[in-house]
Amino acid sequence: MTEGNKIRESVAAGSFYPDSENALRNKITSFLNNIESPVDIKNIKSIISPHAGYVYSGQVAAYSYRQLTGKKFDSIFVIAPSHSEYFSFISIFNGDAFRTPLGLLYIDKEKSKILAEKSPYIKLSEQGHLNEHSLEVQLPFIQVLYKDIKIVPIVMGQQNSRNISALGNSIGELFKDDNILIIASTDLSHYHPYDTAVTLDSRVKELVNAFDVEHLTAGFLNNTLEMCGGGPVISAMIASKLMGANKSRILDYKNSGDIIGDKSAVVGYMSTVIYRE
Repeated sequence: MTEGNKIRESVAAGSFYPDSENALRNKITSFLNNIESPVDIKNIKSIISPHAGYVYSGQVAAYSYRQLTGKKFDSIFVIAPSHSEYFSFISIFNGDAFRTPLGLLYIDKEKSKILAEKSPYIKLSEQGHLNEHSLEVQLPFIQVLYKDIKIVPIVMGQQNSRNISALGNSIGELFKDDNILIIASTDLSHYHPYDTAVTLDSRVKELVNAFDVEHLTAGFLNNTLEMCGGGPVISAMIASKLMGANKSRILDYKNSGDIIGDKSAVVGYMSTVIYRE
């Protein structure tokens, strides 16, 4: 690493996931190994993964990451929502790497630049990145599975129709002939009683499983569906469709009530693969 590189340091280690290299690697390996007889889905274009603390959603996330075992990609685009900052555009981190306890994960600066030049709503910026966990919690899974992969780290500010369409269409049109993977980071409904959450989340699951981008978009934009990363999910689905995907499959769903037992106010988690059949 040369002096002057711009490194985004971890803000989630020690809270969302273990802060030691061995403990973190062992935790992720354990999650992946806990999945018995996983299906083997080919031609994967995107996955959807939750972003809570690993004690809550790590095992659910592992279902989609398990599908990547043995599969090769040239670059990985990670799309996440902004929890801590409000801004109007789509932000690709304008630095050199992200650091986790597993080391540095370098940024694909060439693809980042190409993507940022495609739309006025996509910018190279540190806005939305410095305190955001929803992108960072995906990175250790990537590091366990891939030694030298580069990433395009994207945080969506305002999750409106313009930004969702701009990002999804830009990625799909620019990189449809490239061997890339998209990871969309989202949790589902937040802090409802258990039965209410299951009902709300079932509506999202039905549309995602049907690869119904139109009705998922409508429901998210008119606030009848709950996904904190609905914009990233829909953008990933739009891009995946342009890249040849025609199927979506939910591999696991749980909420925090299933995991820790407190069912008074839960958060929903879903693990999904989008692919070409």
